[in-house]
Amino acid sequence: MHSERLKAFTDGVLAVIITIMVLELKPPHGATPEALLELMPVFLSYVLSFIYVAIYWNNHHHFFTLAPKVNGTVLWCNLHLLFWISLIPFTTAWMGEHELQPWPTAVYGFVLLACAVAWALMQASIIRLQGPNSELREATGRDWKGKASPILYLIGIALAFVTPILADVIYAAVAGMWLIPDRRVQTVVQRKHQDD
Repeated sequence: MHSERLKAFTDGVLAVIITIMVLELKPPHGATPEALLELMPVFLSYVLSFIYVAIYWNNHHHFFTLAPKVNGTVLWCNLHLLFWISLIPFTTAWMGEHELQPWPTAVYGFVLLACAVAWALMQASIIRLQGPNSELREATGRDWKGKASPILYLIGIALAFVTPILADVIYAAVAGMWLIPDRRVQTVVQRKHQDD
């Protein structure tokens, strides 16, 4: 089957997730800059989570440009990924309301870890479907970012119980690592468009 419905469904779910996250940003009770500053932890949690959702959306777009056909396994892997991403608004709100507390910070990291594992499973299912000449396998190469991210999330989760701010720094660093587009994927996508 073609991946168009899967991409459209994913776009819709991610749009709802972002909407839910922004609805968690409540205006301050006071009308002063100090009252606004009190919302900074919630706002920073929202910014980090928005970046994560944007990274998943962007990479999902690139991946499925290279995967015009999907099967039932890929569909279920995609739903599995969306399940974990859909928990980001909850963990964002919890972490934002309980600034630098161990459990909210650790649970946030756990959801990020689960998203990374779900992404890896989806990627593997697409590569398996495409077979030995998989364009996605060629594009991802050794996938050092995909292998490093879960390890960094595990370190962040452990640090949440020691120094939560360091866990947050690690989560932000992983997001920063993924903000830099993977040139290999872009190269294969551009070559595919030129061939079409």
